[in-house]
Amino acid sequence: MIGVFDSGLGGLTVVRELIQKLSQFKILYFGDTARTPYGTKSAETVTKYAIENTEFLLERGAKIIVVACHTVSSTAIPVLKERFKGIPFFEVVTPSFKKALRLTKKKIIGLIGTRTTVESGIYQRLFAEADPEIKLIANPAPLLVPLIEEGWLNKPETRKIVKKYLIPLKMKGIDTLILGCTHYPLIKKVIADKAGKRIKLVDPSEEVAEEVCHYLEENAELKKELERDGEPEIWVSDLTPNFEKLAALFLKRKVTLHKVSW
Repeated sequence: MIGVFDSGLGGLTVVRELIQKLSQFKILYFGDTARTPYGTKSAETVTKYAIENTEFLLERGAKIIVVACHTVSSTAIPVLKERFKGIPFFEVVTPSFKKALRLTKKKIIGLIGTRTTVESGIYQRLFAEADPEIKLIANPAPLLVPLIEEGWLNKPETRKIVKKYLIPLKMKGIDTLILGCTHYPLIKKVIADKAGKRIKLVDPSEEVAEEVCHYLEENAELKKELERDGEPEIWVSDLTPNFEKLAALFLKRKVTLHKVSW
């Protein structure tokens, strides 16, 4: 199985892309709904949660781990790779960075994300190493995750808040915008509308799914080991009616949720 985890609902954007690109493989998803959001917590706490989430997926048969969370991707990946040697890990930061690097013409790139992701400085470091001429304009957007988790995907309040977060970036002249949280593709149309046609969006869900595809094409033996067929298996740490409703709506299929007991 391909294991995917996130702090809550957002990682389902990655699941959706994986289903579209790798429908022949079973996907195991864990959303840590009881402890969301991760973006307001310390790096130490986020790393602890990431280790527990990875252990859960591996115990249930995952052969590959996709970290569908920018906060974990920006803080805990080195620890995860060291602790779980031999397990292929995929995170959402690196493929998003690479796509933005290819897209930008003006070398002025915008980033919205959780406070932890923005303050980690990981995108700043990656762009500085790749091309010192690139300017990265980052703006934390802490209100978006709770709005999305609440199902306010196209409410006037959500549109106004998105606009407010994007104004500083647009004033700096960005031509590319990284959606620095896997929740954000759920309101991608709203963000695109408020960003305008001149700004290209980088969707981390699309990019990490594409990276997993390439990896499996190059690793035929692992590809043979992966469990095939079957509906996505979705686990959560707290079962809420709203999560079930939004999961079914977004994945465009009936979903059965399983609650884990730690």
